[in-house]
Amino acid sequence: MNHVGPLDQLGIAALLQKVVEKEKPDLVLLGKQSIDDDQNQVGQYLAEFLGWGQATFASKVESLESEQEKNKAPAIQLGADGKTVRVVREVDNGLATLECTLPAVVTTDLRLNLPRYASLPGIMKAKSKPIEELTPQKLGVDVALKIQVLKLSSPPPRKAGIKVPDVASLVDKLRNEAKAV
Repeated sequence: MNHVGPLDQLGIAALLQKVVEKEKPDLVLLGKQSIDDDQNQVGQYLAEFLGWGQATFASKVESLESEQEKNKAPAIQLGADGKTVRVVREVDNGLATLECTLPAVVTTDLRLNLPRYASLPGIMKAKSKPIEELTPQKLGVDVALKIQVLKLSSPPPRKAGIKVPDVASLVDKLRNEAKAV
């Protein structure tokens, strides 16, 4: 993508939508967030624009197939008609496993995969491949900023915590000061 100037999350998702509609993949994998804005919104916007299902923060992605298909074909092919992906994601209390019907958008966590290193023959083959340069104009996307950050501010400082010597003191403070019990 060749574009000079700032892009917001809506603009990036709109550009990706056009590329996905052109290339027609069944599964789009995206990082969960970028280091510039740290917003974690592009994947969700893209899924909405495409009308696809989504799974977020994936630490593991597997393809699934029915028992009938397993007997016909030994290899699992992502993206074939009727396939689903199983996504494992970390949550506060452990792991959550989701199944999503393709086509889908999946945003990934850092633990999804170990990077592979390209071989020298692979690098040489890649050099000879044509690279199509796309622009927002070629894709017909208006990338004018639609999101404006009005203000960034730190949260107010919290009151310092206190240590209580025993359970009875804790219950007393919760009951009388915090009115929680």
